Amino acid sequence: MFPEFSMSAKYEEMYPGVGFGLTLISGCKDSPNPEGFDQYKRKLLRKMRKRETLAGITERINLYADFFQRFGYDCPLSKHLKRTVNSGFPRYSLFVDAHFMAEMCAGILVAVTDFDCFDGKLMLDVADDGEICAGMGGREFILKKGEIVLRDEKDIVCVLAQGADEKTRVREDTANVLFYAYAVSGIEPQYLKEGLTVAAETVVEFGGGNIEGIEIF
Repeated sequence: MFPEFSMSAKYEEMYPGVGFGLTLISGCKDSPNPEGFDQYKRKLLRKMRKRETLAGITERINLYADFFQRFGYDCPLSKHLKRTVNSGFPRYSLFVDAHFMAEMCAGILVAVTDFDCFDGKLMLDVADDGEICAGMGGREFILKKGEIVLRDEKDIVCVLAQGADEKTRVREDTANVLFYAYAVSGIEPQYLKEGLTVAAETVVEFGGGNIEGIEIF
């Protein structure tokens, strides 16, 4: 039980060597505030706030911000980092919080999704100008040529610089959670693995289930 994944020839030509990562946690359960979760968060927060660690995280997030700016978008990671350093990790639910913690601890871009809501195989690709994607919350994303997208066999399910779709968002009854992490040029694969490991281990620690794998491509 692990998603079939590939990169398109167009992606590899436009973004050679730029990686992507996936981790699947099966049989887990979401929760708004599991016992011991706040203490766990504080421990990770102390580690990420260390000067040298934070400098690396900031450098990587700036690379994402530059990439977003190429397409005319603001990168949410920059605001999230400032808020996290000042106020700590946000509290929504286990799955969503694990996603924020993965992003902030590794300085990478991560999505959290319901694995059972994808239609078939996944492919990392680049968009054609004017393609349309149904974004989360009823938004409509109109894509620009060269934007990085993730597709299943039916739809665009996420646009790197705009966000994920409604179809695959996590819900209260989600049992199989797929986290995936985008790189941009300059982001080393080790940081994708580091962030996805934080996400996977956090979910298993507080929501049970099994890590089916952490794959970096």
